[in-house]
Amino acid sequence: MKQHDEILTPYSFAGYGNISPSSTAGQIFCVFFALFGIPLNMVVLNRVGKYMLVIERNLSDFLKEKTGRRCTRFLVHLVSYLSGAVLFFIVPMIVFQQHEGWTYSQAIYYCFITLSTIGFGDFVADSNPDKKYPEWYSVLMASWIFFGLAWLALLINHSIDILERLNTHFKLRWCRQTKEESGSAEGDTPDTQVEEEDEIKKAPVTE
Repeated sequence: MKQHDEILTPYSFAGYGNISPSSTAGQIFCVFFALFGIPLNMVVLNRVGKYMLVIERNLSDFLKEKTGRRCTRFLVHLVSYLSGAVLFFIVPMIVFQQHEGWTYSQAIYYCFITLSTIGFGDFVADSNPDKKYPEWYSVLMASWIFFGLAWLALLINHSIDILERLNTHFKLRWCRQTKEESGSAEGDTPDTQVEEEDEIKKAPVTE
């Protein structure tokens, strides 16, 4: 049974379907709210993800100056991604398994479906009327979704950065190869080859 239009939760924007407008006015409001709310939400999440990326780069640069190793940035990013995977997938999986009674596979499935904003609605946390949830549970859910989406934005930004670096690297390499091939081709013109053959024929023979 659908609830009232005024009832919203901070994590209802994943589109689970358990909370949805039932009246015409609520549906119209939802359309206009989504037109402005979704782009604004994406801007905020993208900005938070960029701040996380800046922190990682500053930390990697600091460690690089202290240690003098080139692989420091890679290690910092790797540790950050592994920590994010634990914080936004492994820990929530354990929490959902304990408070929702789901299996570990169902809990990790719910984490992925939620943070990817697919939101099928077959599993929804904090919605079982037969269970009594602690007061901090809904706040924790909202914080987990917000920072989890920001972490995904960080992954997307860093993946784009890696692709741009690879694209620049291969472009420079291709330009160098093209210049080398064009330079060797210009040096091996037919006129120069004939001149080289004439010089070989005219060269004095020494015993």
